[in-house]
Order: sequence, then C-alpha cells, then structure tokens
Amino acid sequence: MNPISPLEQALHAARALVLADLVAGEVAEPDVVSLVEESVVQRRWWVEQWPEGAEFVAGLVAQDVQDALLERYGRWPLCPVCGSGDPHALDVEPELGPDPHWVCGKAGVKVAAVGSLGAATGGTPS
Repeated sequence: MNPISPLEQALHAARALVLADLVAGEVAEPDVVSLVEESVVQRRWWVEQWPEGAEFVAGLVAQDVQDALLERYGRWPLCPVCGSGDPHALDVEPELGPDPHWVCGKAGVKVAAVGSLGAATGGTPS
C-alpha cells in the first residue's frame, strides 16, 4: 500500500475541517457538501501547481465554500460575537497563509480556527 502524499493529506484535512464547521453550523446538507467537494477538486489542481501552498489549502477551501454559500444561500458563518447590528459573516484570516482562523472584522477578534467553529459558537464541537 502506498502512503498518502502530503498533497492528499492536506486536501483531506481541509475537507474535514470545513465539513466540521458546516456540521457545527447545521448547514451540512448534501448540496452544501458538494460545494466542499468542488472546492477540493479545484484546489487539488492549484496545489499541484504550487506544492508549497499545501499548508494554505484549508483556509482557501473555507473561503471557496463561504463564497459559494453567499451566492446561493446567504452569509455563512454568521458572527457569534456581535450581538447587535446587522448580521454579518466571519472572515477567514489570513487570506493566504497557514493556520487559518474565522475572525470578526467588526470586533477585530479571532473566533475560532477553521475546523473548530462548533466549540466557539456552541454548536457541535469539532
């Protein structure tokens, strides 16, 4: 049996982290999970072209899914920090970097690492 390549490990980890956040937000419906799979396919090509970017894949998949959800359903994930004002989505920071986190740009705080949103929002812990 061949060991799993670092590229595949990074893609599988990214998929798992984003799925954990979708489950925590109770939005992991089949069509939404398909958005994750579409992103992973696109990011596989991207990281094949730039192997050093493997550590950035989780944040990129999270952003891809967030963008796709915005186009189809609305903002996700909603900020659990700001209790008043218009509902707004969290952002992924860094936009292109390792160790991606969900952050509230309005309050200027890290809410959770990508994959750990459940623990921060009272949803299903990841």
